[in-house]
Amino acid sequence: MENDKKSCCEVPDCCDMRGMLQFLIMWILSQKSLYGSQIAEEIGRRRGDRPNPGTLYPALKELYKKGIINFENAGNRKLYFLTDTGISALNNCRNWFMQAFGDILRK
Repeated sequence: MENDKKSCCEVPDCCDMRGMLQFLIMWILSQKSLYGSQIAEEIGRRRGDRPNPGTLYPALKELYKKGIINFENAGNRKLYFLTDTGISALNNCRNWFMQAFGDILRK
């Protein structure tokens, strides 16, 4: 069974799935544009614990470097949003997630 799980699919290059923080950020930003603090609040609401800035902002920076998210300056804050590349990346990550973990949901 373990070998089957490894061969089911490859983790997409678009996002780091360890802890699924980038996946969550992408999903949240697919719903609407948010400030970093709002992203942290939404993650906290979903996971039960809010990521600290030392965890969240490096993930945002990495997603930005990959072209998955972008931001608009709004005063001294950044309003983050998913790019067209990010929408495609989210779909790839979602497909991977369902291939890798969908059987958990079906049982």
